[in-house]
Amino acid sequence: MTSTPTSPAGSRPRLGEAPPAELLDAAERMSREELRELQLKRLQATLRHAYDNVELYRRKFDEAGVKPEDCRSLEDLARFPCTTKADLRDNYPFGMFAVPMADVRRIHASSGTTGRPTVVGYTENDLSVWADVVARSIRAAGGRPGHKVHVSYGYGLFTGGLGAHYGAERLGCTVIPASGGMTARQVQIIRDFEPEIIMVTPTYMLTLIDEFERQGVDPRSTSLKVGIFGAEPWTEEMRREIEERLDLHAVDIYGLSEVIGPGVAQECVETKDGLHIWEDHFYPEVMDPVTDEVLPDGQEGELVLTSLTKEALPVIRYRTRDLTRLLPGTARPAFRRMEKVTGRSDDMIILRGVNVFPTQIEEIVLRTPGVSPHFQLRLTREGRMDHMVVRAEARPDASPEDRRAAAAAIARGVKDGVGVTVGVEIVDPDTLERSVGKLRRVVDLRQR
Repeated sequence: MTSTPTSPAGSRPRLGEAPPAELLDAAERMSREELRELQLKRLQATLRHAYDNVELYRRKFDEAGVKPEDCRSLEDLARFPCTTKADLRDNYPFGMFAVPMADVRRIHASSGTTGRPTVVGYTENDLSVWADVVARSIRAAGGRPGHKVHVSYGYGLFTGGLGAHYGAERLGCTVIPASGGMTARQVQIIRDFEPEIIMVTPTYMLTLIDEFERQGVDPRSTSLKVGIFGAEPWTEEMRREIEERLDLHAVDIYGLSEVIGPGVAQECVETKDGLHIWEDHFYPEVMDPVTDEVLPDGQEGELVLTSLTKEALPVIRYRTRDLTRLLPGTARPAFRRMEKVTGRSDDMIILRGVNVFPTQIEEIVLRTPGVSPHFQLRLTREGRMDHMVVRAEARPDASPEDRRAAAAAIARGVKDGVGVTVGVEIVDPDTLERSVGKLRRVVDLRQR
């Protein structure tokens, strides 16, 4: 992938203006009809590749009574069985690979905190495709060749750091491989190296903002112009919080290691209206998570993804557990958008018969004066009843009266907006555990 810079490094992307056509790659300039033709060709090849080379897919296809040649249209994909995280764990470590190990150039894996990790492999071509889609994502976010990109995603087996790194280099950017941790040093590096772009989880960005302020530095005075945030759900309220405190454009990136890593979908800086899925490489469906029915575009359900170009680890109808809906393309008309992920079907808390998502609580905390965006939900069982406490950190300048008012406002907001009664604790600043990656929003003590 090659790109032509249209503005000097360090200039701020301008909202509302589509990038010049010469800045887009060939796929971004496709019509919807041309894209669908390409998708079907690649889907048919992927189904054949998976069936011929992965025992699990051969068995599941046979049990479902379908063969690769039965896919004659994109709609025929619904006849094929789904893949789950359990399938990858059951075939740990390399049972899902579709190429000989001699052709695998890199291995990544999930953290495995809730069981066996999921292991993914990449051929040389897979790595090149990955760099291409991340480069496309950074460009859609406003990045240009010559920009400096501060990467605060973790490096190592986690896909975030290296995925962002090679994508930024593919675009022609200068990479600052900061990784996670050493927050005070990261702030100093941003001040000294003056990057235009930062790629990091949104919750760790809030930690960095807090550190700027702790050091007496106005976060709005930094060189940062674009923040590309992913690896966890985040709300429009958090976007406003980050943009106001940093004076940058906060845009969303989506990916997951089982499919490729970051770069599956990206929000465009000129519209900020959801993430365009790079459908030339990843085919999306949305399913009802209970009935498994494929839902029409516009209806919310569970995102299901099929890889169209992966060699080492093709995935067929992978159930992401992320809840969203598909919408028509805007800034990139050929590619459908996915709405910002509202939560995960397996992260949903059922509290006394009411479905609760952490993002619902986040919206309430972020609009409450006197508290910071850092909060945690603690679940306990009192007798036969489940109980939830929202623990939120006070702002450093919050008075005791401010804290009491914030606790009452959060409790009232949850009762009115979500429909459950919760306890609220306003704790001192820096009390809740920070994370260099994903913030642990929920602590479930009910089974302990």
